[in-house]
Amino acid sequence: MVNNQELRIFMTHTVETTNSEIAKEINTSLSVEQIQELLPHRYPFALVDRIIEYVPGEKAVGIKNVTFNEPHFQGHIPGHPIMPGVLIVEAMAQVGGVVLTQLPGMRGKFFAFAGIDKVRFRRRVVPGDQLMMTVELLSFKRNRIAKMQGQGWVDGQLVVQGEMLFSLFDDFTT
Repeated sequence: MVNNQELRIFMTHTVETTNSEIAKEINTSLSVEQIQELLPHRYPFALVDRIIEYVPGEKAVGIKNVTFNEPHFQGHIPGHPIMPGVLIVEAMAQVGGVVLTQLPGMRGKFFAFAGIDKVRFRRRVVPGDQLMMTVELLSFKRNRIAKMQGQGWVDGQLVVQGEMLFSLFDDFTT
């Protein structure tokens, strides 16, 4: 017969072992090469350099290292380069795409923008900045429509926030 102390030790060891096995199976960070396996975007529109945190079905945190070499800085704005807001939102959407393409049955699928709401820009993003973006899944309906909340930060300051709507493209696979 097993006493309570032995049972607690067994249960603790089993839970720790199971959690570590699960952690080994789930990549909690992704390199640019792993991101490219999930998303079709390529230079100059691959806007996520790394995923530093990934919680399956919930959220991802991605990094965009903003460099002066990027083609949009030639014309936006000469002498005062600023990353265009639409590209900041696109970068957040790509982080969201990492979450969506790893949902059950969604590997190899493509989600496109269906809408953006409540987007606000709080600060400029310029060459040399590291844009850190957190995107959380708010809802996923009929395996087609997703709503996500995104925020972008530079040096601990909020630079952008907003909601994004995504729609699954049936005739497009990555």
